[in-house]
Amino acid sequence: MDTPNLFKELKKKRKKIDLIDQKLLTLFNQRLRHALEIGKIKKEVEEKVYDLRREREVLRRLKLKNKGPLKRENVEELFKTIMKVCRKSQI
Repeated sequence: MDTPNLFKELKKKRKKIDLIDQKLLTLFNQRLRHALEIGKIKKEVEEKVYDLRREREVLRRLKLKNKGPLKRENVEELFKTIMKVCRKSQI
């Protein structure tokens, strides 16, 4: 492939990533809305925000469902960060 076509391809790929990023942002906000609702329920029933057993269960399930190319440890790192952000928002 010649250089001009490579730049066109690069631009096209970046545009696809931008669209995916927007979808991810929407999904992250949806997830946080649900986490905030869960936080209210936990407060009502006097349950702790952090549930290690639940976090481990979620991570295990996600790592099993992962088909790659994302590595298992990257799945864990990403979702631990997402869960941490949601947890902090529940406090």
